[in-house]
Amino acid sequence: MASTPSVSEFRRAKFARRLPAELSQLAGPAHGTVSLPLHMAWSGLTQFDLEQPRLKMSFYRIVLAEGMRDDLVQFLNQDLLISMWPVLRTLISRDIRDTWESTFTELAPNTTAVA
Repeated sequence: MASTPSVSEFRRAKFARRLPAELSQLAGPAHGTVSLPLHMAWSGLTQFDLEQPRLKMSFYRIVLAEGMRDDLVQFLNQDLLISMWPVLRTLISRDIRDTWESTFTELAPNTTAVA
């Protein structure tokens, strides 16, 4: 008899289904103010000024946690994600972090931030 998957295994599978095939597909904005739809920003702020580091980090946390595949591609930017990852990875859930890092070698834990 097969064992029941853990909550963490369910969550990782959910996040894995949402991932783009490659980070290069992430073509979101790198600058300016971005508005998130309510299905992602359902609990508070919906507009984020990407020139403000704290708002940019909050924006990425929300999109990673709540976004579907099309949202990830539309709102995340490959270069920003890679440069922010060393800090961002400490602010998101372990399940999200492990899913992204196991799929994309560019986000491996030894990655360093780009200035």
